[in-house]
Amino acid sequence: MSSLEVARHLLRQGRHAEAEVAFERILESSPRDVEALNAVALGCARRGLLSRALNLLEQAIAADPDHPLSHHHLGRVYDSLGNLAKAHAAHRRSVALRPDFQIGRLYLGESLERAGDMNAAVIQYVRALQDAQAGGQWINPATTPESLRPLVEHAVLAVKAGRRAAIASLFEPLAKKYGPAAMSRVQRSLAVYLRESTDVPSDARQRPTFLFFPDLPTSPYLDRQLFPWIPELEAKTEVIRSELQKLLPSETGRERVFDDAVVEAKNLRGEGATPSWNGYYFYRHGERRDENCAVCPQTAQALDLIPLSRVRKHGPEVLFSVFTAGTHLLPHRGVTNTRLVSHLPLIVPRDCALNVGGEIHLWKEGQILVFDDTFEHEAWNRGDRDRVVLIFDVWNPHLTEVECAALADVITAIGDFRHAVETA
Repeated sequence: MSSLEVARHLLRQGRHAEAEVAFERILESSPRDVEALNAVALGCARRGLLSRALNLLEQAIAADPDHPLSHHHLGRVYDSLGNLAKAHAAHRRSVALRPDFQIGRLYLGESLERAGDMNAAVIQYVRALQDAQAGGQWINPATTPESLRPLVEHAVLAVKAGRRAAIASLFEPLAKKYGPAAMSRVQRSLAVYLRESTDVPSDARQRPTFLFFPDLPTSPYLDRQLFPWIPELEAKTEVIRSELQKLLPSETGRERVFDDAVVEAKNLRGEGATPSWNGYYFYRHGERRDENCAVCPQTAQALDLIPLSRVRKHGPEVLFSVFTAGTHLLPHRGVTNTRLVSHLPLIVPRDCALNVGGEIHLWKEGQILVFDDTFEHEAWNRGDRDRVVLIFDVWNPHLTEVECAALADVITAIGDFRHAVETA
């Protein structure tokens, strides 16, 4: 074995003193070897020789400024020296160089917490835990290195407390604004979100992937009588379809529903043809598509009369949904029972259907249906031409206006936190 392989072998066996000697020998002939500089620096840090450890790590960074472990180890030394500002800067640099560096992110969270920025610390802890657990690590003591267990366990508790505090700070002004009684079901929904409640759907087929709101009547398909706006919108079917026909020949304004090829491949199958689900959006993630609204002014005007579930950066989703022939959208579930999905079928070839909770529905042109997509559902077009449906999200009619307003605030705040974690 080479000198480097010998040193690594000793280190893997836990023979730290011998490994350090081996790495010291490497430095005699290769003084800028980054791995050896880090290994010897860690040995010095373990023995309390912090000044030498600092010097060695500075040499390592000079040799390779973009080596994340060098910055991480430098941060650990500054932690030991009590220099929080420099420790934070080093940890931040290690994560900037390698965003998937969970251990570095964990220590960055700790440095933020020690500096008193608990909100920023929780964001880093959440990202570190999510990334590690996605790879099967830090799930339990068996999947967590012994040396990391205290910090990982601390991070778990900090995240739980931080989420609870964030929800409390969000809920208190809502209760003050609308009154505690009006907010009682919202509060129970937040308890479910925090996993501090035993409230579950009464129908086992219903499983929201994000937010469950208790005490709402449960059904895969909703009674049309609950939506007084349906007859007026159905009466405009021909006008809406004529505007659709102007759009269909053009690619302008058309978008893939799944903008990630991997996600699309996971969710779509082709039955005798290449699957494709695309559409002309009027709203996407709550943002208005002005071009399509301008081309279809009467459709846009009709949509303004509907109680769309409006949540900043999240909803509504409104589009002319185009399933090409042979497209099968595989079974999946929606995020919350607080909003429902509505379909106004405009072009329906033979052998097209929607299956919600095991109950199959055949679309009929001009006849609106509303369903709860937190039930497992799928759809297919086994016909010989495109199927087009106007899809739009509406609030669950069993919510009060106050609950809808409060939920818009709650979902926005949770979404902002998730975005902060994803972009940390």
